[in-house]
Amino acid sequence: MTENTQQQTAPTTELPTQYAPAEVEGPLYQRWVERGYFEADAKSEKPPYTIVIPPPNVTGSLHLGHAFEHTLIDALTRRKRMQGFETLWQPGMDHAGIATQNVVERELAKEGKSRHDLGREAFVERVWQWKAESGGQISGQMKRLGDGVAWSRERFTMDEGLSQAVQTIFKKLYDDELIYRAERIINWCPRCLTAISDIEVEYQDDDGELVSIRYGEGDDSLVVATTRAETMLGDTAVAVHPDDERYKHLIGRQIKLPLTDRTIPVVADTHVDPEFGTGAVKVTPAHDPNDFEIGQRHNLPNLAVMDERAIITAHGPFQGLDRLEARSAIVAALRADGRIVAEKRPYTHSVGHCSRCKTTIEPRLSMQWWVKVGPLAQAAGDAVRDGKVKIHPQEMEKRYFDWVDNLHDWCISRQLWWGHRIPVWYGPNGEVVCVGPDEQPPTGEGWHQDTDVLDTWFSSGLWPFSTLGWPERTESLEKFYPNSVLVTGYDILFFWVARMMMFGLYAMDGTPPFHTIALHGMVRDQNGKKMSKSFGNVVNPLDWMDTYGSDAVRFTLARGANPGVDVPIGEDWVQASSKFANKIWNATRFALMNGATVEGPLPDASEMSATDRWILSRLNKTVAEVDAFYDDYQFSKLSDALYHFAWDEVFDWYVELSKTTFFAGGEGARVSGRVLGEVLDVMLRLLHPVVPFVTETLWTTLTGGESVVIADWPKDSGFRDAAAEQEIALVQRVITEVRRFRKEQGLQDAQKVPARLTLDGTTLAAHEAAIRQILRLQPEGEGFSATASLPVAGATVALDLSGTIDVEAERKRLAKDLAAAEKEKAQANGKLGNEAFLAKAPDNVVDKIRGRLAKADEDIARIKTQLATLPQA
Repeated sequence: MTENTQQQTAPTTELPTQYAPAEVEGPLYQRWVERGYFEADAKSEKPPYTIVIPPPNVTGSLHLGHAFEHTLIDALTRRKRMQGFETLWQPGMDHAGIATQNVVERELAKEGKSRHDLGREAFVERVWQWKAESGGQISGQMKRLGDGVAWSRERFTMDEGLSQAVQTIFKKLYDDELIYRAERIINWCPRCLTAISDIEVEYQDDDGELVSIRYGEGDDSLVVATTRAETMLGDTAVAVHPDDERYKHLIGRQIKLPLTDRTIPVVADTHVDPEFGTGAVKVTPAHDPNDFEIGQRHNLPNLAVMDERAIITAHGPFQGLDRLEARSAIVAALRADGRIVAEKRPYTHSVGHCSRCKTTIEPRLSMQWWVKVGPLAQAAGDAVRDGKVKIHPQEMEKRYFDWVDNLHDWCISRQLWWGHRIPVWYGPNGEVVCVGPDEQPPTGEGWHQDTDVLDTWFSSGLWPFSTLGWPERTESLEKFYPNSVLVTGYDILFFWVARMMMFGLYAMDGTPPFHTIALHGMVRDQNGKKMSKSFGNVVNPLDWMDTYGSDAVRFTLARGANPGVDVPIGEDWVQASSKFANKIWNATRFALMNGATVEGPLPDASEMSATDRWILSRLNKTVAEVDAFYDDYQFSKLSDALYHFAWDEVFDWYVELSKTTFFAGGEGARVSGRVLGEVLDVMLRLLHPVVPFVTETLWTTLTGGESVVIADWPKDSGFRDAAAEQEIALVQRVITEVRRFRKEQGLQDAQKVPARLTLDGTTLAAHEAAIRQILRLQPEGEGFSATASLPVAGATVALDLSGTIDVEAERKRLAKDLAAAEKEKAQANGKLGNEAFLAKAPDNVVDKIRGRLAKADEDIARIKTQLATLPQA
């Protein structure tokens, strides 16, 4: 069968009567770390298996999404470690520029200070201090969950090595003319006072107002509509479609801009949709990305009318007003001037918000640093198209291509103090010098460094190779790059995955950062609703771990993990997983007390009972099934397979069917004890990657081995016994049918009933003792009267129910149930026989009635059988 080559000591059968996760998990994890089980040796000759942790923000704590993702990664790496791979799960954290700066600024605000009171250097020092004091709590939470990461290799995106990697790739991109500085429209957060990327903007439907404003006078006037009336102060043109007959006479002419002393031109541009609205649009190049493009095509001036805090800077009565205050004031002024043609309020439209602070984004013309993504994105797309990188599930490829094939240049500069400073110096005479990590920056009067920092995703995009020592060609880089698989949520496919693909292919000579991208869904509440503080449904996984144990949380998360699909989770499901962990504990404890052992070789199949051969056949099928599911990242299916094998087949059937053998003792008990030991050994090893703590305790107790963490992963021996599986299937059918009959007769599970078993030759006869024990069937004695007879699977089970039930009361109850079933059948037949009804009724309604008819027929047959088997008066 399967064989474990790990050094073993004499096993002990001593286990506490109850499993107490809180007492077990902490000490076990500490022992694993102390023994170095999770460390990875770059000098090892074992094949590598590498996964990087999606680096959690240093500001954060372990939320349910982290627990979900970490459970999947931990299961993969634990299995590969057991399979003999040199396994590296690379840990670390992200400096999270905006989020971290916001946290520390809030702390300063409590002291009545701002970052400007401290100055840049002192503020950055304050952030490092905060990181040292508060930023490491997530590491402790990862240990609580059981994450098998290589702690000695932990990295931080702002540590010295990763900072060198950032400066190196910036310099390389700059020298290759793939980084440039330009004035463009960017997404600006007036609260965070920085640019943010397109993918950091969250869109939601807001109630606003749509106002239609008349520009110009008389025949030289036209009407434009806007939801942002305050931006009209920065209009430098009105655009119309060149073929729009309504406005051809105005193209090239100047018209009066209301509320100002300026005139602006009417320009013709094919971007304008003549069918939308009035067919005329106001053009504000400094405050709208589409308008900026129109402005570039027509050489229009860029007139900024708001500062970084979205305060109006244009001269006139609106100067100094906040943008929203100015919006109301400008509409009122236009109304007073007779310029408002129409107003729609409320007007629901999609508005961008900062993903960090939820402030409404302001498009703003700004000088920023950009990555020219064209050639990088092309390579990232081709790597998937050419099969170098596989996306799982495959249907997610379309989303990936939709993104990388249409990627705009990436704004990488942020107006923050916390982050990687842009390595560019400006000289007194307009000089611009990009400095690499081994180069000295220019000095002297008038030289200064760019004040911006890099987008957080710039440094995390280097994560698969910077954590291994790049740009140095380290042993770790040679051994563990590229990663075997990236496990991450589909929600950051664009934020993080695409950037790692672009940078990995660029920096590592065309070698992609991973072979496979395995995408999972989002964790939601048990009703499928997104978890949010505003909804009040956010769960702290530590609370569930405290109550039910980490294994229960992990098993629940893994059991819900279908590739690329969101995962609903509720506390009752975690409670059910806790019961599963307790079931494993109690059943293993019972088995150990009744002869389960791994000592000595596995007996020959000829020495085994059909029950023994059946469970070994099922065991090896389960090994093969679980392996196939792991290789396809089907965590839900592999967890279900293990659950049903352990609970249903091992504990509910094999152990129960073998009890008579164990109780009888002798050679049969010895053989079954060794078989049960084998089954438990393999089953616990199969379960270990998902539920590591309870399996470690049970496996080491059963086998005397050092640790299941470093045990061999089970292999399918190829043993199959179709005859034994068929035989036990008949036994199960007999037991299931009799159990159902007993329940229908209202008999208690423990209630003993005299019975005569007429079994099908030797096939079922060999199991009579087990069948009788499981079903509480006593041997037929003197005066036995077969008041009920059940023909099942070629066997007959005759029961003497006299004295066990009130026959007359049972007859009345069944007669009542029969009448109800026959009435249901008559009603269903009536509707299905009505042609007018069938002609009008929807298909789903007709199908439902057909289902009711089939159920009624089933019930009638069952009740009549029960009536026939009742003792005669």
